[in-house]
Amino acid sequence: MKSLNTLDWVALVLVIVGGLNWGLVGLFQFDLVAALFGTIPMLSKIVYVLVGLAAVYLLLIATKLGKK
Repeated sequence: MKSLNTLDWVALVLVIVGGLNWGLVGLFQFDLVAALFGTIPMLSKIVYVLVGLAAVYLLLIATKLGKK
């Protein structure tokens, strides 16, 4: 089995952060990313885009693993 490279780890961390953020939004209506970067809305947007790209990347990796 292949070990995780740096990109895999970064994607995994970003997806976990995104999942935790959505959990907080769903349970408490608290957006952690917006709270951390609220004064810099463009930075929040960048984080959201990176989380989305990381999810797509992990989806592709999972699809490859599923075929093996």
